[in-house]
Amino acid sequence: MKDIFRIAIDGPGGAGKSTVAKEVAHALGIDYIDTGAMYRAVGYKIIREGIDPGDEKAVEKMLSETDIDFVKGDVLLDGEKVNGQIRTPEVSEMASLCSAYAFVRKKLVTAQRKMGKTKSIIMDGRDIGTNVLADAEYKFFVTASPDERAKRRQKELSEKGRGVSYEEVLADIIKRDHKDTTRRLNPLKQAEDAILIDTTGMTVEEVVSKILKEIK
Repeated sequence: MKDIFRIAIDGPGGAGKSTVAKEVAHALGIDYIDTGAMYRAVGYKIIREGIDPGDEKAVEKMLSETDIDFVKGDVLLDGEKVNGQIRTPEVSEMASLCSAYAFVRKKLVTAQRKMGKTKSIIMDGRDIGTNVLADAEYKFFVTASPDERAKRRQKELSEKGRGVSYEEVLADIIKRDHKDTTRRLNPLKQAEDAILIDTTGMTVEEVVSKILKEIK
């Protein structure tokens, strides 16, 4: 492996990208950058401040006064840890809405690319291998059936004390998939040189092992 290398993991919501990316980062001793959390943080702030997501100027002004950072696995929004607050269906939908704005993506993508120039990183999201790190040394497209992803997301929310029905989570996932794959700006799709991994029925350990074998 090179001294500095980038690993891009793309895929739909609930496919296990973040969990797998964190494990791979730990195994390789490199930094994990949760790009989805960056958009979720923006979406969370829009909701918290009562901003109309359709008011482009208001969103742009808010973003100019927003700082998002990662410190030891924690997501910091303007210095405040928001790990749990940004993992709700409501924030998920808002993140998808705000990510359609070119100025939002431009600011966050610029920050993400800068991170990959000075150190080895693994990054997951919707358009990492196709856009953010299009020249990444390693690319993977991690997916799973909508049913499997809904069950995983519901379990995750339940463990955090958020009682959401399976039907509600599944509807949210299907809705999010449609938005992500049909948006005009950098839609979710598998990069031509990415390795496809369908995690349906696979354990996290099995997926991590498969990725590490491809890299090493």
